[in-house]
Amino acid sequence: MKRLILVLVAVAAIACGGWYFWNVYQRSSQAPVSALLPANTIFLAHLPDFNKSREEWRHSDLCQIYREPAVQAFLRKPLDNVPRRSEAAQTLNDIAQLDPKNGFLALTSIDDNSPRLVAGFRFRGNPQQAEPIIGKWRAAFLEQNPGAQKQKIQYHRHEIEFIAATPLSLATVYDRPWFFAATDLGELKALLDRADHRATNPGETLESDQAYREAIAHRPSSYALFFYLQPKPFSERLAALRAAVQSSSAPSETTMLEKMRCAAGSIRFENGKIRDVFFMGMPKLEGDISLTRYALGLGTRETFLYLALLLNLGKQMEELNQLPALGNDKIFQSLAASGITAEDWKAALGLELNSLAEWPAGARWPSLLLTLPVKDMAKAARILEAVTQADANAGWTQTEKDGARYFSRQSSVGLVAINPTVALTERLVVVGFDPVSVEEAVKRSRSATSELLTSPTYSAAARLLPAPTNFFSYLDTALLYSRLDASLRPMLIMAASFLPAMATWVDPGKLPPPEVITRHLSPIVASQRYDRNGYVVESIGPITLDQSIFGLAILGGLGATLRQAAGLPGWATTPSSPSNAQPTASPSPTP
Repeated sequence: MKRLILVLVAVAAIACGGWYFWNVYQRSSQAPVSALLPANTIFLAHLPDFNKSREEWRHSDLCQIYREPAVQAFLRKPLDNVPRRSEAAQTLNDIAQLDPKNGFLALTSIDDNSPRLVAGFRFRGNPQQAEPIIGKWRAAFLEQNPGAQKQKIQYHRHEIEFIAATPLSLATVYDRPWFFAATDLGELKALLDRADHRATNPGETLESDQAYREAIAHRPSSYALFFYLQPKPFSERLAALRAAVQSSSAPSETTMLEKMRCAAGSIRFENGKIRDVFFMGMPKLEGDISLTRYALGLGTRETFLYLALLLNLGKQMEELNQLPALGNDKIFQSLAASGITAEDWKAALGLELNSLAEWPAGARWPSLLLTLPVKDMAKAARILEAVTQADANAGWTQTEKDGARYFSRQSSVGLVAINPTVALTERLVVVGFDPVSVEEAVKRSRSATSELLTSPTYSAAARLLPAPTNFFSYLDTALLYSRLDASLRPMLIMAASFLPAMATWVDPGKLPPPEVITRHLSPIVASQRYDRNGYVVESIGPITLDQSIFGLAILGGLGATLRQAAGLPGWATTPSSPSNAQPTASPSPTP
């Protein structure tokens, strides 16, 4: 009998332990991040599995380019000049040792212009094993804030380490298997209450917020990084600022930010490519119109860029006409003198703007075309005549050929000869920077076949994304890179011979052959559509459209640094010699 009682006691103990593990420990470890955050969370970035994403990155097309021996040989010199490179690599290795899961960073409040941030992740092992790494980060914070006050605070069964500093404090705590940190002690305690199921208002979490649930409905099931933004706090401040400077505020004056209910985005790896999905919860801005991509027929085998978006010129001109500063502009004066109104723009031209760029082999520079569909040729001709006659000294000439009207202007000869040309046909307006490319485009518009549309490269890339309704872009990165290499390699080698200081950063003689790069490159495509309750923008490629724009900005900064290091004039900004750099605008696939 005693033995039976001991067996029953042991079974009961095991059952209690199992119950605790599944109902307490497991529930805490597997809790979604959104259940740990308050409903009014403004921003959230979520990294589900750091090591998995790192491994997927190592198999991506972009990383394969970086690992090419020829690329490594070329990058050795510039990378040797990067400060603290080894420290960054060590930090990544430290993070990998912790094997973090469900890592997150959230902005929960910006009251009194004091941001409150919380962060955390699940780690492998126990706190004693994690502390050597996390302790280094805590010590680094103390080094950067020499006047900070450190103390330990007991909260329920937890020991919080609190570092009071200015402008931001730091509170950290272990709640196995989690590690949490916050810039506000009260915020960290509230986070612990939600994690340990002590919260007095368990239903008021981000997980139950309607805007958040609307955003994650468009999130893929698997992703490497996800972010969520609640723009309401910013739009309220913007509305208050506008109300302070205006006597009245009409509903039609609301900005894009004020119309947005939420914004979210995710990034994932897909067969070596990177794919991102962005969602903007807002009302539809257009009527029942969709992209037709009518100008695909103008593309050739040498077309590396195709762009299509909805652009209501009539509405844009109506808004521009209301700006007092444009009253003295010659073009607007000419349009007004000709009696052309915004309604004439709407009646003459369609809403869909298309653009193509091609770069034939052997050509020094690419050619760019812009097109708009024509609804009324006579009204479109009146608009073009008014625009070209705005400046009497511009020297625009008009010709007719095969039923098309051409407006051309001869420009001065320079490094790049630009001769603006506009063609008008019954179907479309074509704008280019040289008459030959415009005439060839007009001829192709009358053909029943399209080299670009039937290209296997374009067809395979376009099928990767859902059909667009508002925006579409296609960029053949392999073709573009090969043409850039052919045009810029001789210039770079020549520049190095005249600028010895450039040798400190790069060795042009070690530039990898173009085929080493292009064999890893595929087209970048992007598509935007309105889906149910907001706009969805998707992009895929070796890098995505948004990443490429961001990368160009970084390369521009690096170029400025290299040129300044080489001692070229015009880059160092001084009171007597201002910088000549001009800002550039990049297209954005937003409505």
